[in-house]
Amino acid sequence: MALGRMRVLTASAAALLVTAAGTAVAMAGDDHGHQRQREAAALTGTAKLYRPLGDDITFSFDAHLAAKDNMHPEKAYGTFAFSHYLNGRGGWARGRVDCLMTGGSTAVMTGVVTGSDTPYKGRRVGITVTDDGKHDRLGYSWLSQDTEHLTVPRCLSTGPFETVKKGSGDFKVLPWHPVFPTE
Repeated sequence: MALGRMRVLTASAAALLVTAAGTAVAMAGDDHGHQRQREAAALTGTAKLYRPLGDDITFSFDAHLAAKDNMHPEKAYGTFAFSHYLNGRGGWARGRVDCLMTGGSTAVMTGVVTGSDTPYKGRRVGITVTDDGKHDRLGYSWLSQDTEHLTVPRCLSTGPFETVKKGSGDFKVLPWHPVFPTE
C-alpha cells in the first residue's frame, strides 16, 4: 500500500515539476525583476560564412515573433542584412522580415529586400540558419543565378548548406512552440 501511494506522489511531483518548468520557459524576467512572457521565436546574431577562396560573406539577423502572434509566423518582424565581396567586387542587401519559424535549433526566415546594390531589391528571399552552438550553418534561396525569376513564398527556404567561419560570430535561435487546439 505504501509503495502505491509513493508512486502516486512521485507522479504528482513530476507533473508539478514539468508544469513549473514549462512556466519558467514561457516567462522571463526583465531588468527590473518583473515577469514577462517570452517572445514566441527569434533569430539573432551576425557571422561570416566560410569560403576557401577568402570571400567576405556576412549575414546579420534581428528577427522576432511576438508571444501574442505565436500561431502566426507571418507576423514576424525585424531586419536582416547580408553582403558578399571577393577581390573588391560584390554587393550588399538589407531587408524587412515577413515570416519566422523555428524548430529546435533551426530557423527559417523570409523577408523582402528593401535596400541593395544587387538585383534582389524588392524581392522576397528565404534564409535558413542552424544554431548548434559551435558550427552554425546557413542556407539561402538565391543560389540560382536566375535572379529575374526569383520568387520565394513566405516562410520557405533551403537547407543550411553553408558553414559559419570559426570565430566570426554566432547565430542564436529561440525555438518556437506552436500551440495547436485540442478537442
